[in-house]
Amino acid sequence: MNAIVNFVTTIPIANIHPFEDNPYKVQDNEEMQFLCESIRENGVLSPLLVRKIGAAEEYEVISGHRRLYAAHKLGLTELPTVTTDLDRNAAAIALVDSNLHREHILPSEKAFAYKLKMEALSHQGAACGQADHKSRDAVSDIDSGRQVHRYIRLTCLIPELLNKLDTGEMTLSIGVELSYLDEQRQAKPVCRLTLLPELRRKTSFLCGAKPETQSGVLSLCQLQFRTRNVQNPLYSQRAAGENRSGSGQQSGGLCALL
Repeated sequence: MNAIVNFVTTIPIANIHPFEDNPYKVQDNEEMQFLCESIRENGVLSPLLVRKIGAAEEYEVISGHRRLYAAHKLGLTELPTVTTDLDRNAAAIALVDSNLHREHILPSEKAFAYKLKMEALSHQGAACGQADHKSRDAVSDIDSGRQVHRYIRLTCLIPELLNKLDTGEMTLSIGVELSYLDEQRQAKPVCRLTLLPELRRKTSFLCGAKPETQSGVLSLCQLQFRTRNVQNPLYSQRAAGENRSGSGQQSGGLCALL
């Protein structure tokens, strides 16, 4: 039975480790500086929630990654903790749920958080085989099952594109479209892509013939806008083949053009 030990214990910081595959980034920014100042003046007021891993006295953080990072920066040697005997799957779900309602959460963080929780639920028997809408609905109380699936698709993007999502240079819908491309195609500069013949006239300025942006390169968002109403025979053929084979959902639109 999973339970939380209801008293605080002090553990050497060398024995406390970040959660494996933690989807949330710990950033060394202004907020971290404020946290460090608070800990320097007042100590760690809220104990970390941890679970024991392995036979040795080693622990994994479920809640408190920012406090752990700050403690390392300040050179602390031990930290107050509350220990739970949650297994890996239950701990992953607790980790995701405790952070999903943060004021600032990056699209890439939410994507990998949903993936982590989806896998944990699957391991617990909440989902079997391919994720269906019912199991995806159990992942979040703020996004629909369909939206959860869209976010999980983003985990297929290369780091460069994930960064564009996080900085606002690329929209979620574009990211989902591009996630169906292999990594090699995702890495291609937009201006070097070979488009379908019927699209070349609409996008000839990509190669510098008629620049419409300050840099002379069309953004992904502009490209989607220009091509969204163009009939794409490649996508029609691919979609038909997938419908016959019964494979999972596939994306059209921009993905089919690249």
